[in-house]
Order: sequence, then structure tokens, then C-alpha cells
Amino acid sequence: MAGSGGLQYYRLPQYKSVDVVRWLRPLSAFDRFIAAAVHNPDVVSSAAIEIFSLNPKPNTENPDHDKLLNLRSSWPSPSRITSLRTSESSRKHLVVALSTFAGSVYFLYVDPVDASIDLELSVDEERPLHSGPVSAVDIQAGGYECVTVGEDGRVNLVSVCQATLESRVLHDSRGLVSYTAAKWGSQEEFATGGLGFGLQWWDRRKAGGLVSQFKGNWAQGSMTGLVHSIDIYPSRNHICVVGGSSGMVLAWDRRWQQQPIFLSGGGLTGTGQATSESDVWEVQYDIGTQTSGINSAPTSKIFPVMMCSEDGILAVVEQGEAPIELLAEDCAINSFDINPQHPSEVVCGIEWESIGILMRQRESLSLLTET
Repeated sequence: MAGSGGLQYYRLPQYKSVDVVRWLRPLSAFDRFIAAAVHNPDVVSSAAIEIFSLNPKPNTENPDHDKLLNLRSSWPSPSRITSLRTSESSRKHLVVALSTFAGSVYFLYVDPVDASIDLELSVDEERPLHSGPVSAVDIQAGGYECVTVGEDGRVNLVSVCQATLESRVLHDSRGLVSYTAAKWGSQEEFATGGLGFGLQWWDRRKAGGLVSQFKGNWAQGSMTGLVHSIDIYPSRNHICVVGGSSGMVLAWDRRWQQQPIFLSGGGLTGTGQATSESDVWEVQYDIGTQTSGINSAPTSKIFPVMMCSEDGILAVVEQGEAPIELLAEDCAINSFDINPQHPSEVVCGIEWESIGILMRQRESLSLLTET
């Protein structure tokens, strides 16, 4: 365990690669469950989803910190997992939506009390959704529908229908445009991103789905930019925050489509402070710093954003402010997730076969809010 400046950090070895981590919402506010997509690069067919329970108050005098996490259940995946999202369902289950390198999508239904996996739904494995890996999947609140995108240029909608998953192709560019990230903005709208730092906004009620797009290469020099992650604040879905190549974190306000706001990195304009110079794998609005003033803030305000990167940085960036570094690992932080019920808690997927648990005290959150 390491701790400084109101932070406590636990690095927990897993002895397998940790690709993606997500919090699950249990019934009790006292329980904490984590879903992790893992694989062993030395073993064929070793990919799996593992569900852990977390003890938020471990015995720090006990050197065996692995007791902080307890494995509750696991599910073997037929292919390595590329993307992972979680939600709740009206069936009182927790839903894990995942996609694979083989082009398939699965829904797992997790018991909210003991974290056992009760049910698995999948699309027809003989007819994968994508010709190649699924780049990203995002599931709606309620757990009934998800969107999937791939580098093959397909945008699919997958929904639960009578104990099975049904899919339809919303758009197929036939490889002319590649998609690498997706995020729902409302029940009917979502954003995608891909090569060349292109961003698209979709409304499935409209013919063809595509409503607007931003085309622009914001990477340094002649490098080709790539969008890795998108987040959208629910009450302000006109603003997307994006993480991608070359340390780039920026916001796209659809009301001023050709004017991105750089939060980290600045491409040729140099307007953003470089928190990282490598790929930014994930971005999320830092809900832990948004305890007040949300409703009264201008609609153009960009709330603080947490990011993780290939060079091991976990940081909070905000428009016009110096970045706040939370972690500096010696390897990549592949993924992170902020606990929606306890936003002072952050789980990280560490490249060197570990899960990281960061706990921020209220005082440190106040400092973030005031900066």
C-alpha cells in the first residue's frame, strides 16, 4: 500500500493480464463488486470475466493485501475481451456487457447479493457482429440495449429479446471508416470515434442514424490520431470528452463543432498542457469533484476529467487548470473506473498483471474541486 496527500493506493497482483476493469452496483451500499476482463498471454483460451468483492477497510497491518479483493465468480470467454461495460437491469440483476476479438457480444447477469453469474446471453456465434474484433461496446442504463462498433466500419445495436440477443446494423461503411470508441448520450443518441480523431453523433430515430460529425487530425505533425475513449455527462450531452493518441484529451461541443477544447495536449496549436505524451486509453468525468454547482454552472463549462495513459499516468485535467497527477505507474494503466456510488474510489487495470485500488479522502476531493 502507498499513501500520500489524502490518497491510499493498493496494487494487487493477479498473475494474469488485466485488460479492463469496471465497478458493479450491488443492492447494498456497503458492498463493492468489481468486474475484470483478464487473460493469460501464455495460455490459449484463458480469457475470462472475474467478479471480485472489495473490502474498503482492509487490515493495513496485514502484509497480505490480496485479501482486499476476494474472487466471487468467473466466466470463461471463448476469445480475448476487447471492451467491458456494466449496468443495472429491471430484473434486479447487474448486467455485464462485453465484446471479444472474435467479433461477438455477450451479456452476463450477476446476482447483486453474492456476485454469482446467473445467466449468459449471446449473439449467434456462427454469425459474429463484426468481421474482426469489436472495438467498443456501451450499454444503456437499464441493461436492455448496447451499441457496438468495429474497425470494419459497422455500427450495430444489440438488444435483449425473449432471453436472447438480437442485433441490427445501423450503419456499415464497409471499412471506409473505422470506429474505435462508442458512448451513449441518451436513450436514442450516441457518439462514436475512430481514426483521424474523427467524431460522429448518431440518432437512431433518423434515417441512416448519422446526425453530425467532426473531422480533424489533432495529433502532432503528420501522425494519425486515434480516438480510444469517449465520455458524455448525462445532463449535458452536447459535450463529449475524448481521449486518444499522443496524450490528447479534449472536449467536443456539438454546438460549435469545428472548435475542440484541448484539456491535455494541444496538437499543433499547443493550447493544452501535456499530462502524458502517450496514448490516453480511457477518460471519464470525475464525478467525485462535482459535488456542487453543477446546475448553476454555464452549459459550456467542461467538468474535470480523469484520464489514464500508456505511460502509467492517472490524472485529473480541467480546462484552464494545471493537471493533477494521482498515480505514476512504471507501466501502462490500461483502464480505470470511478465508483458511481463512492466516487472517492477508483479501480485501475495495470499492465503488469495487477489491479490497483485508489482511495481518495474527502479532503483531497475538496482540493480538486477548489483548484
